[in-house]
Amino acid sequence: MTLLPGDDDTIVALATASGRGAVAIVRLSGARAIDMARALGAFGGVTGGAINPRRTQLVKLADPETGAPLEQALVTAFPAPHSFTGEDVVEIGTHGGAVSPTVVMGACIRLGARAARPGEFSRRAVLLGRMDLLQAEAVADVIEARTQAMQRQALAQLDGGLSRRLLALRDEVIQLEALLAYDIDFPEEDDGPIAPERVTTAARALDEALEALLRTAPRGAMVRDGALVVIAGPPNAGKSSLFNALLGESRAIVTAVPGTTRDAIEALLDRESGLLPLRLVDTAGLRDTDDEVERLGIEVSGRYLAQAQVVLACGASTEDLVHTQQVVRERTMAVVVPVLTKSDLRNATNGTGDGDAVPVSAETGAGLSALLQRIDAAAQAHTPGEADAVLITRERHRAGLTIARHEVVAFLAAWDGGALPAPVAAVHLLAAREALAELIGAVDTEEVLDRVFRDFCIGK
Repeated sequence: MTLLPGDDDTIVALATASGRGAVAIVRLSGARAIDMARALGAFGGVTGGAINPRRTQLVKLADPETGAPLEQALVTAFPAPHSFTGEDVVEIGTHGGAVSPTVVMGACIRLGARAARPGEFSRRAVLLGRMDLLQAEAVADVIEARTQAMQRQALAQLDGGLSRRLLALRDEVIQLEALLAYDIDFPEEDDGPIAPERVTTAARALDEALEALLRTAPRGAMVRDGALVVIAGPPNAGKSSLFNALLGESRAIVTAVPGTTRDAIEALLDRESGLLPLRLVDTAGLRDTDDEVERLGIEVSGRYLAQAQVVLACGASTEDLVHTQQVVRERTMAVVVPVLTKSDLRNATNGTGDGDAVPVSAETGAGLSALLQRIDAAAQAHTPGEADAVLITRERHRAGLTIARHEVVAFLAAWDGGALPAPVAAVHLLAAREALAELIGAVDTEEVLDRVFRDFCIGK
């Protein structure tokens, strides 16, 4: 990758969240990082002293110009290339709060450091080969993960799971290109020309592998954001009570007045079971109404139903339940789970005639465990896949793989039909290889780097 102006500056940033806290970490990276830390009083000060890599030392930092004390801090050096960025890195642990880290950062800037831009530490790690672009994205995903499933997936990507899969696909493209090159350049060799069927078989296998990885996108989205589970039914069917019971806390207003819920209320249910997180949505009761505000709420309910992966069709009676399922199935392609609510108020039975409904009581908690099992099974059926499978979780991944697959399909069409000479058809393989390389960050594309790192937090 090409270094740009400023890439060789020594940079500094607060690596922990700002605000009140026990400790804060100021991070320096660059050729002068260790010298700057020395100037502040670390590692024996300007007279020099032994640096014990990755060993934390308690030091008294002072202003290099006035000698005034700055902070009593814990300083750790990570000499290049064995650091996060691949450069010399120094981490200075100060007391928390706003003042202590700020005065240390200010002293570093006066010594010549530049305030780091968002994601610049990770960007340097990519530029210097400490990680690839997919792993850098995984760093951001670990930080931003809202669910345990997303955190596990991000850690797997940080470990190189997705990178290895894409590198393997890229190698398959290169092998296919090699077959064509041999056939084009050495047609008279003893082994004879390459059989066209061999090229076709390899290209189709590559197409199937790309398609299989693309099919993980919906599950990746569910791991990132949660499976969208919409609770629907008529007014006063116990939807909000069920919503609160599943969450284990009161998030929605519950009253005996029909139409209390006027808008969709959303919450994320994350469990330690290793299953998909659930994005629960409590919606307005489905009914005809002249109330303008309630009607708008019902329109919002319809939009959520259209996007849902799972719908809990609720009814407090058999008649309500049958009607709710009919209404819901007209508005969604999701898996519909019938739920007979308020089972504590009667001797509840499934009552739907097919034994499919789940009787529950938000008051006593009866049936909630069985309902969660049904939701999990429905979400899994909507987007099947292994819990520990390699997934694509970002639109950038999906777009790049789509381009690569499109080029492979175009190559197959040209090759099988004989519409183009082999050297011309091979141009599609080159485009597929470049699309995969761009995903990993193996090509020098500044626009891609900017797009990836612009949403990173400062200090990472």
